[in-house]
Parts: sequence; structure tokens; C-alpha cells
Amino acid sequence: MSLGVVFLSEVFGTAMLTLLGCGVVANVALRGTKGNSGGFLMVTWGWGVAVFAGVYVAVQSGAHINPAVTLGLLVNGKPEYAPDVPVDALSTLTYFGGQFLGAFLGAVVCWLAYKQHFDGEPEPAAKLGTFSTGPAIRSTPWNLVTEIIGTFVLVFVILTFGGTPSGLGPLAVALLVVGIGVSLGGPTGYAINPARDLGPRIAHAVLPIKGKGSSDWGYSWIPVVGPLVGGALGGFVARIVPIIATAAA
Repeated sequence: MSLGVVFLSEVFGTAMLTLLGCGVVANVALRGTKGNSGGFLMVTWGWGVAVFAGVYVAVQSGAHINPAVTLGLLVNGKPEYAPDVPVDALSTLTYFGGQFLGAFLGAVVCWLAYKQHFDGEPEPAAKLGTFSTGPAIRSTPWNLVTEIIGTFVLVFVILTFGGTPSGLGPLAVALLVVGIGVSLGGPTGYAINPARDLGPRIAHAVLPIKGKGSSDWGYSWIPVVGPLVGGALGGFVARIVPIIATAAA
């Protein structure tokens, strides 16, 4: 499989992820929508379905749709990211590029779908919350810890049971994301994906959204660094657990 196919697969898969994921937040958060005030549980299930769709769309590339998953596979020592796609610097950058571009594009399409509601929403925080995550209690070290833990769970389970998101299966990955959201999503909104947060945040910054306010760049590094650290830890632990188990036996 060519890296061009990998790139497009990750672009379209991650775009579907953020279109549906940011879309459910917009439906809950923006004034006058049919789903307004639907609650956090509606958001978590919406993101789960977004992951389900994204994994199906990006199945050719292994459906990483998340730089933390790609990094986890790298640290885990996998020889291939997907069939006939060796793990090397060029393929890694291809995955990252497709994921960040796709996340940005999906957020732009979400804005188009909800354009009138963005125009009618008076609260800048509700508009930003549609695109990117933010903490319930702002505390840099603890927000970082939360994102590390949530992403560790995501990557560790994927690698332990499926090898890749497509190997684990779209429904299983979707339910895993819902589980992380309802269990660990309260403190930070569970980005658990650098592309999912940074791509839409950039879209928020550049789109002509009326009264949008700040893009909160002071917080923006946490949902990038935290998931990358958590993904790397998940890949490392998933690599050493079988070694420890074999040694103990």
C-alpha cells in the first residue's frame, strides 16, 4: 500500500471522526439546536459513534485516526503500521499529517453544518467547546495527568487486544472510547487524541465565527502532550507485559 493511500485514508477517517464528534458537541452546546442541553452522556455516545465511523472509513491504513495510537504502535515495536506499511520516519509523518489535516477539515465542515447556530450563540465558551476540549478545573499538572491516563487506557487496550484499531474492530474501539469518556472524561473532556483537539482548535482560530473569543492557546498544549505521553506509555507497557508474563511462567 502506498503512503498516498495511507495519507488519504487517515485524512478521511479523521475528518469523519471530528465532523461527527464536534457535531454532537455543537448539537448539545449551541443555542436553538434540536439536541440543545442533551448532556454529557449524549456527547460521549456521539464521540463513540464518531470513532466507529472513522475506523470504518480509515480501515485501509489500520484506522489510527489519532497520533497517540500511531506513536503507541511505534513504541510498541510493531514492524508495520498496516499491511505493507513499514514503521519508519516517513510513514510516521504521513500518518501524523493525514490525521491533523483530517481533524481540521472535519471541524470546518461541522461549522458549515451549524453555521446559523454558531452565529446565534452568544457564549464564546460554547463555541470553542464545540471545537476543542477544556478543563472543568484548570490545573496544569492534574489536567495533564488526566489526559495521560485516558490515552494510556485507549492505546494499551487497543494494542493488547487488537494490535491496531481496525484489528480490534470499529464497535469495540467505539465502546472503549465511550467507556473512557464516561469514566475519565469529566476533568478535561477527554481529548485522548492530539489531532482531534489541535486541528479543530486551529479551525476555530481561522474561521470567521461571529463573537468566537479566544482559542485558549494557553491550554492547547495539554491535550497534545498528554495524549502523546499516554500513547507512548500504553505502547511501552503493552510491549513489556507479555515479556513479564512469560518470565513469570
